[in-house]
Amino acid sequence: MSKLRFRISMSLDGFVAGPNQSLREPLGIGGEQLHEWVFPLEAWRRPHGLEGGVVNESTPVVEEELAGIGATIMGRNMFGGGPGPWSTTAPWDGWWGRNPPFHHPVFVLTHHARDPLVMEGGTRFSFVTDGIESALDQARRAAGGKDVALAGGARAAQQYLKAGLVDEMQLHLAPILLGGGERLFDNAEALGALALAKTVTAPDVIHMKFKRRP
Repeated sequence: MSKLRFRISMSLDGFVAGPNQSLREPLGIGGEQLHEWVFPLEAWRRPHGLEGGVVNESTPVVEEELAGIGATIMGRNMFGGGPGPWSTTAPWDGWWGRNPPFHHPVFVLTHHARDPLVMEGGTRFSFVTDGIESALDQARRAAGGKDVALAGGARAAQQYLKAGLVDEMQLHLAPILLGGGERLFDNAEALGALALAKTVTAPDVIHMKFKRRP
């Protein structure tokens, strides 16, 4: 069976988004700092259609994350568009433009039904209203034997961690203090099933990979 691989950037005080998240500041106040380590990387820029970039100790970590992924799961907050029913007059199509960087099926956890959204480059967003296990089953079928990425945000991750469904967890620990926002490990259980397997120190970040214990 394919693995569920979770990846996320986190501050030293345990936050994966800053306070006061909004459509204007989707990661909250100061939240963009969590990802400053990855934006200059060639390995990140290439899937986003950008040229150039640097190569450093984070490069193989990012390349390994992207390899072998056939589908992605994310929460409604990560997809964006605000809470509540989807707009019928100006439907939200995500943060990534017409050609999102996924290039495979993406399953969005939501309480509000919506028809699938087909984008350029092979990305298809499906909106799942019947829970995390249904989303994982659908993602595994769509992945065709490849692994499934769990992209966040915090609430979606907490549900999968609590249910003991995460096989690998990659934490990118940024050396910042946000002081508030969304904590990753609030209401998360079954963490003892994951053991530290690898640590990589890189510019502006420490990568820690956890795997499910045998």
